[in-house]
Amino acid sequence: MLKVLKFGGTSVGSPDRMKKLLNIIRPDESQLIVLSAVAGTTNKLVSISTLFLTGEKEQAARAIQQLRNEYDTFVDELFESESGKSKGKSTLDYHFGLINSLANDLFTPKEEKMVLAQGELISTNLFHYYLEELGVNSVLLPALDFMKVDEDHEPMVEFIAEQLKPMIAAHPAVKLFITQGYICRNAYGEIDNLRRGGSDYTASLIGAAIRSPEVQIWTDIDGMHNNDPRIVKGTKPIAQLSFDEAAELAYFGAKILHPQSVFPAQKYKIPVRLLNTMEPDAPGTLISTASEPGKIKSIAAKDGITAIKVQSSRMLLAYGFLRRVFEVFERYKTPIDMITTSEVAVSLTIDDTLHLEDILKELNHFGTVEVDKDQTIVCVVGDFGADKHGFASRVFEALKHIPIRMISYGGSSYNISLLVKNDDKVEALRSLHNRLFE
Repeated sequence: MLKVLKFGGTSVGSPDRMKKLLNIIRPDESQLIVLSAVAGTTNKLVSISTLFLTGEKEQAARAIQQLRNEYDTFVDELFESESGKSKGKSTLDYHFGLINSLANDLFTPKEEKMVLAQGELISTNLFHYYLEELGVNSVLLPALDFMKVDEDHEPMVEFIAEQLKPMIAAHPAVKLFITQGYICRNAYGEIDNLRRGGSDYTASLIGAAIRSPEVQIWTDIDGMHNNDPRIVKGTKPIAQLSFDEAAELAYFGAKILHPQSVFPAQKYKIPVRLLNTMEPDAPGTLISTASEPGKIKSIAAKDGITAIKVQSSRMLLAYGFLRRVFEVFERYKTPIDMITTSEVAVSLTIDDTLHLEDILKELNHFGTVEVDKDQTIVCVVGDFGADKHGFASRVFEALKHIPIRMISYGGSSYNISLLVKNDDKVEALRSLHNRLFE
């Protein structure tokens, strides 16, 4: 049974860090390694794509050459042998040649996805050749041969399993496999990607497809913390989370994990560990089906929230009112984060304001509409079963000096969410931490 180990961009961000992966990867154990692009590469490829889209070919050529120069240095430092350096440079020739060739074509979003895929393709090839230089036997499995999404951009887990299992079985003597995170093919066979949280998502999908005993997500943080360590002093890693708790934290602001990325593992009950490449001996966070009833686990915050209140006397006992309100957001493909209702009003929050003006125009047909921008959702996560008591009072006691715009409690057994002004976020996080953990 293959364990799945995913390493993010910072974990392969320099030749030295890529070499140190062998302090974590044990070539004598059955493992499938998922790699992101080298840190910073995807952002630079996005910039190059933007220059292509705007027709600024000379600037694009300069940006491509600058990135190529950085990778030439990377290859020189990664490999010791002339053979290794030669294979590394050949890899760069191929992939940068492909990027340069796209300047001559009509550049569309399809070509942009091709450009963005090159980061993971380069990092995995370089790591594979580095292992080869060391005499470590490994097989590179192209993600574009098995990772696929359907017309709704949903990953096809059964298809992934059907393609990937024979690829692994074809190498019975090999214990170490490598593949790319983030990239995939779409329903039309074109190169695409898994969007946000892509490499974590890849690892979870592979773990689900091959029924791995464990998925490990290696980053530069020692697990998920009980508050934002950038804002609050004295935060600690959480030893254990349930899948539901992890999903709530990820959705409401914990940056270490994208909310989608644990769903495939959760469906097939595959444990996920969040571990730190810089401190490989730290225990990190284990995400599994187990929960710890009656325990507050963590606090997270999600910025950039807009609150919308629709007040209407027609809402009173009106059949279908809420449905019609929600249909407005559905038409504009805008997700809702929080919702509270009264007899004559409904308040809700969104984080995507792309279609805000159109949404407000339609909502005005229902009654008076009020909008509050620059809000933050503060989320307290734990196992708050219906038979438990006292959690809400502790939360509200901690925030009694802070104005609260909305409260959501009971929609899930795992979180209490509160809406405050962005300006009050830091004080809210610190006050909650002092009341709940100190």
